[in-house]
Amino acid sequence: MVRVKICGITNELDAQRAARAGAWAVGFIFYKKSPRFISPFKARKIIDTLPPFITPVGVFVNHKSGAIRDIISHCGLRAVQLHGEEDHHFCHRLKSQNLKVIKVFRVGGNFDLRTLDAFKVDAFMFDTYDRDNYGGTGKTFDWEVLKQVKASHDVPVILSGGLNAQNVIEPVNVLKPYAVDVNSGVEESPGKKDHRKMKDFIDIVTYISGAKVKDHANDH
Repeated sequence: MVRVKICGITNELDAQRAARAGAWAVGFIFYKKSPRFISPFKARKIIDTLPPFITPVGVFVNHKSGAIRDIISHCGLRAVQLHGEEDHHFCHRLKSQNLKVIKVFRVGGNFDLRTLDAFKVDAFMFDTYDRDNYGGTGKTFDWEVLKQVKASHDVPVILSGGLNAQNVIEPVNVLKPYAVDVNSGVEESPGKKDHRKMKDFIDIVTYISGAKVKDHANDH
């Protein structure tokens, strides 16, 4: 089954609805320039309310390792998603502290697959390159590149970048990634999720990846 991560969570209600809809993980963005930024204090309060087996993921952009460790410890995060220019040495140091590390690569026209070779992490995530933004752009990229990644690297692949209930079908069918990550594609506005869109997105991914769609009729 292809898993679903709902990223950019900023409030408890959205987190609870994501969990009830069947999300595998929820993401909290600690990058202050993001319109979906959340403080560690507020994230901790939301994480404390999550049901078992929902993975809270911290999203960081060029943070110092000490700041990441402090936020992980305060919030009770179970994985980190590195969205900046963190190199393989930085990732290795975090992994050596028994942290689950997801390294994000932003794919543009000149993306070089050899960039991945030095990284020994728990998963690769691929998002759309944008000169001015680290994720949350709502734009897609050429997903065909991920076929080459899966063929050459034995690392779980997470697909992100402009996904929504309409365009997620093809990449899930063709690429069968480990997981998909959605943010702006299930929002009313930045930081406020549309609960119907979340449910529809998760149901579609669950259905087309071969698992039984849950009945969430009473959730809304």
